[in-house]
Amino acid sequence: MMTLYSGTTDPFSHRCRIVLFEKGMDFEVIDVDLYNKPEDVAVINPYNRVPVLVDRDLILYESNIINEYIDERFPHPQLMPPDPIMRARARQLLHTFESELFSCIDALEKNQKGVDKERIKVRDQLVQFAPIFTKQKFMLGDEFSMLDVAIAPLLWRLEHYGIELPNAASGIMKYGERIFSRQGFIDALTPSEKVMRR
Repeated sequence: MMTLYSGTTDPFSHRCRIVLFEKGMDFEVIDVDLYNKPEDVAVINPYNRVPVLVDRDLILYESNIINEYIDERFPHPQLMPPDPIMRARARQLLHTFESELFSCIDALEKNQKGVDKERIKVRDQLVQFAPIFTKQKFMLGDEFSMLDVAIAPLLWRLEHYGIELPNAASGIMKYGERIFSRQGFIDALTPSEKVMRR
């Protein structure tokens, strides 16, 4: 059985929980207090961060790597596109999410100096994505994919991070609601995450 070491409020761990629940697999989640991590996290991940997936002899860290492994090992429902060109485009967008959006998470989580600049950066980036959803339900069309998994934890936490989207981004809020109503997303929420949104 797979074991996921998961931060109860960590957006990266949230991604992995979503994938596990979307797949409907048999797995164990070990909740990790991010401010008082057990020693075994440092032993299995040299960066001493979550998420960490343990599958027999395999130990993986970094949410996108974990999620692609789960998707390849348990291909139904498939979350990465089967077509190599679309898969490459999806990976490119995942990289964009990491560098343009999720690079701000640390500052947003810790409410560090300069956090307002980070909020604006995230808001403006999300506004750019909004037009996509006038024509399609999800990031890659009508099918829920790994891109939707990747961005969902951020959309869920917008209010928590103090990010307000303008009316021009209403499409992205409707898109977020579509994701939030999925059973896999609902099941993946921890009690601490549930209270992040009213």
